[in-house]
Amino acid sequence: MAEEATRAAIEAGYRHIDCAYLYGNEVEVGRAIKEKIADGTIRREDLFYTGKLWSTFHPPDLVRPALEKSLQDLQMDYLDLFLIHTPLGLQPGEDLVPVDENGKYLYDNTDLRDTWEALERCKDAGLVKSIGVSNFNRRQLEWILNKPGLKYKPVCDQVECHLYLNQSKLLEFCKSHDIVLVAYSALGSSRDEAWGIDKDLPAVLEDPVLKSVADTQGRTPAQVALRYLLQRGIVALAKSFTPARIQQNLQVLDFQLSKEDMGRLEGRNRNVRYDSMLMWKDHPQYPFNDEY
Repeated sequence: MAEEATRAAIEAGYRHIDCAYLYGNEVEVGRAIKEKIADGTIRREDLFYTGKLWSTFHPPDLVRPALEKSLQDLQMDYLDLFLIHTPLGLQPGEDLVPVDENGKYLYDNTDLRDTWEALERCKDAGLVKSIGVSNFNRRQLEWILNKPGLKYKPVCDQVECHLYLNQSKLLEFCKSHDIVLVAYSALGSSRDEAWGIDKDLPAVLEDPVLKSVADTQGRTPAQVALRYLLQRGIVALAKSFTPARIQQNLQVLDFQLSKEDMGRLEGRNRNVRYDSMLMWKDHPQYPFNDEY
């Protein structure tokens, strides 16, 4: 499925592919990319590929081997962007979500600043062009920014962000430090129960104000939801496996939302977080207890 979706996205005109070791599909994604390079649709330098360091690889000596495994699976020489997937360190080992015999999660307490230094070394080695973080709150970003001897600051923080969780305070903080805010779950969530997402939470794409603006614009709610983020200076990631929707989600650059529409959409914020990672709520570095 990932291979077909990646192929369809590249053919539709997408040039930013966001993936992660955790997703378990880098071999398939890499195959699709290699095919599209081979048939002349794209060159490697046309593509912006984002990968992520999973939480069981936070110890500095594990960072480069983890990155090299992703590069091998993707059949690439470098990544354009490499992120620390979460601030939540998990015990290194074969299991990506390690638990003890009682089902209790096994945590790792590697200092994130040491992990960051290992990412800096990967950048210096030419294995990645840029480095950043994901799911970090303001305080955790400040740990990195205030680290003695910091060589490269995070270029971005990829976080859940959509109409119902507009991240205005984190966005303001990031902009003040020239850090790009990247939105995942930009259209809300599929409410995947496997990750503890509450199916009773309201659905972003069914929001009446969003639908009203979409009707006025002659656009889909998804297109307006993405355009809302783009006009706020946020990079929006849209996930779909349906070719028609993959096409639709790209058609957000040829229209503008008015100041009035932006204000109406801004007022829909409810601080609803679909992916709260509640199973790790007792982790010392759990990021969502802070206001932002």
